[in-house]
Amino acid sequence: MSHDPDWQADLARYPDRPFLREQSIWAIWVYRLGRRICRWHDGLYRRVAMKAFWLLYRIIETITGITLPVTADIGPGLRIWHFGNIIVHPDAVIGSNCTLRQGVTIGNRHPDGPAPKVGDDVDFGAYAQVLGGVTIGNQCRIGALSVVLIDVPDNATAVGNPAR
Repeated sequence: MSHDPDWQADLARYPDRPFLREQSIWAIWVYRLGRRICRWHDGLYRRVAMKAFWLLYRIIETITGITLPVTADIGPGLRIWHFGNIIVHPDAVIGSNCTLRQGVTIGNRHPDGPAPKVGDDVDFGAYAQVLGGVTIGNQCRIGALSVVLIDVPDNATAVGNPAR
């Protein structure tokens, strides 16, 4: 995966030797691996690789408490501080250089409802929740324990429950 620019951007936001220091990088690595496998041409090799990927995904998800579905569109430079209880909806879109802390949920409000779209350089505080078909602009800050149910414009900070 050394030639994957998204993975290289992720690694650039971590300290040296992150695999020995932070479990969150394990979840990001498995996510990037799954995205690469999904781009392969369909065939026996891809089907076998996907089965191995799903087993690895479930193991790492259980160990880290981080759910990064392969169908979510996550830009380069993802940084996860303090692993655990992080849920990203399979249809979510997350821009580049975003930061998630423990307990963050980026999901829908209703079964089969729309998922959030997050811009670039967004920083999520611990246990922040972004729910429904909302759009979070670029360079935003979402405060700890905030519940975002409406769009947030570029360069804004959203805090509270519901966030304002």
